[in-house]
Amino acid sequence: MKISGGCYCKRIRYSFDGDIATSLQCHCRECQYITGGNPNVLVLGSDSDLTFLQGEEFISSFTRDDLEGAVTRLFCSICGTALGTKPPRLKGSIALKIGTMDDPSFFVPSAAIFTKDKQSFHHISPDVPSFEGAPG
Repeated sequence: MKISGGCYCKRIRYSFDGDIATSLQCHCRECQYITGGNPNVLVLGSDSDLTFLQGEEFISSFTRDDLEGAVTRLFCSICGTALGTKPPRLKGSIALKIGTMDDPSFFVPSAAIFTKDKQSFHHISPDVPSFEGAPG
């Protein structure tokens, strides 16, 4: 699948051209911090299929040092847009945030994960498989 996107201030632009391994709706408490309270919606693919077309110098990263297996979060150092995460347990993969995509209309979650942290105002469609933690 070919996906184009970038950050809110338009300094960073990317292209993803590859297979989508899965599409997720993540309700973990950590994601709620990043989104401002909502679940995080993302697609998971190979990091090697992602190309930054411009603004790579504006990409900052953050990894919590107090959590075992914490993801590395990539974001724009100018506008703060969360671009994606690199999960250490899935080496070589990238979780791209749906909100950064030029056309996010294709997104349909294949699963809702970490529902143990779900808030009462989060919605999970009844036809989406849900998991209290990470599946598998």
